[in-house]
Amino acid sequence: QVHLEESGGGSVQAQGSLNLSCEASGHNYVAYYMAWFRQAPGKEREEVAHMGRGGGCTYYADSVKGRFTISRDMAKNMLYLKMTNLEPDDTAMYYCAASSASGFCAVTSLARGRFDSWGRGIQVTVSS
Repeated sequence: QVHLEESGGGSVQAQGSLNLSCEASGHNYVAYYMAWFRQAPGKEREEVAHMGRGGGCTYYADSVKGRFTISRDMAKNMLYLKMTNLEPDDTAMYYCAASSASGFCAVTSLARGRFDSWGRGIQVTVSS
């Protein structure tokens, strides 16, 4: 497993932007996939986006396509989520996740069970 720590959340008005960051630290762990999930009150945790180790094999939930951009800095062990044109429905706790699973290119949603490391989450609140 790897330790993940999110930062950059906060409150913003609709149509605003926020950038989330996730720092990964740990020894002898190779995160092939890294992802952002979110969970709103009373709802299940859903995958927002993920990216493979080489920067490809990306996925975005339909609800965020065209508005969110996921990226990785392998040298710094960082994962990012740039969120633009935010909507009140984007309000949720956002979680960074990492998976050591490899050998496939996932361009569709990955189940929560695929990820073996999770951050504690960070709140994003979008007001109308």
